[in-house]
Amino acid sequence: MAAKVKYSPIKKIFLGLLTVSVAAGVIIAAVYWGRRVSSTINSQTEEIVSLKEKIDELSNLLLEAQKEIERLKSEDLRAQNQKLADNIKEIEKSYKEATAVYEQIIDLPAGKNTIALSDKLATVLSELSKLNYSKANELLVSLKKDIDTEIKRLASLSANPPATKSNTPPGAGFSRQTVTTDVGEFTVSMVAADLGSTKVIVDTASDGDCTNNCPTLPLASYVSRSGAYAGINGTYFCPTSYPSCGGKTNSFDLLVMNKNKTYFNSGNNVYSTNPAFIFSAGGVRVVRNVSEWGRDTSVDGVISNFPLLVFNKSVVFGGDDDPKKGSKGSRGFVANKGNTVYIGIVYSATVAEGARALSALGMDNAMNLDSGGSTALWSGGYKAGPGREIPNAILFVRK
Repeated sequence: MAAKVKYSPIKKIFLGLLTVSVAAGVIIAAVYWGRRVSSTINSQTEEIVSLKEKIDELSNLLLEAQKEIERLKSEDLRAQNQKLADNIKEIEKSYKEATAVYEQIIDLPAGKNTIALSDKLATVLSELSKLNYSKANELLVSLKKDIDTEIKRLASLSANPPATKSNTPPGAGFSRQTVTTDVGEFTVSMVAADLGSTKVIVDTASDGDCTNNCPTLPLASYVSRSGAYAGINGTYFCPTSYPSCGGKTNSFDLLVMNKNKTYFNSGNNVYSTNPAFIFSAGGVRVVRNVSEWGRDTSVDGVISNFPLLVFNKSVVFGGDDDPKKGSKGSRGFVANKGNTVYIGIVYSATVAEGARALSALGMDNAMNLDSGGSTALWSGGYKAGPGREIPNAILFVRK
């Protein structure tokens, strides 16, 4: 056994005091570190609370965003935008068709039938103003049929002489015949001229380019002052009766070279894709784009219009979205078969149907001319028309 250590009374007192001191130090240290740990915990707790508040705030924002997304999904803005675009398209289509119908009506001779057609158009416009597109379009279809009926009635009244049924065009002079096509039968009035004995020219009322309030003449005046024996109205132009023609009354913007060798609208047609007929003593040249043609003045006449109907014996126009071209009417044309030039009218036809009729007649090339209220054909007198006064005309003059 180990021997027991014995201390003196003084040492015992000293050791006791030392023990108490150490214990007190430990207690003090514990209290100190306890306070520091407590302070750190409190600080971390505050940070945690702060972070939680931020997380809660973000969570609320996320929740609101999700609600907004669901709301937008339910509204389907893409569908709304598409619906708006469709409405705009429908408005443009209806306006375009109503304007075309209006211009058809004012091109008809005045009479009780024209008044009735105007009343029906007023009903169409009333439905359009109420945005009742379906009803307006339904009425427009019916109105177009009524206009077609009136055009046919007027054409039958002007039948002189009665049409003979034939798909063979005349070699010279005037003829009126019924042509059979794969889309129906059409009456065609036309004048034929051989370039060996006839010069084809273009006459204009103006001496140069004109953009507004341009001079015009009736077809008979062009025939008389040029010593022609036949003629037809020429290019599209802006008549005074059309609402869209403000500021450009009686003007036209297509390429023309008149009998004085003056080119009209040359600057407008440098890059033009409109077709043109070029007449000379040697024959007829047809270009699909007048940008291909220079400004040669050695030829007898140049006239551009659209659309080209037949090119190199093939139909090249089958229709488009223009309601004017798609409606029935009197369709003026200039065409050739070899060195024989034809000017004339296909009655009660769309422009595409006119192309079929001219193809059935065996034309090499054919181009559409102005029609409607401008329609006029002369051969020893009016065979159609006289129509309104016009800014230019195609004429046959004997050599």
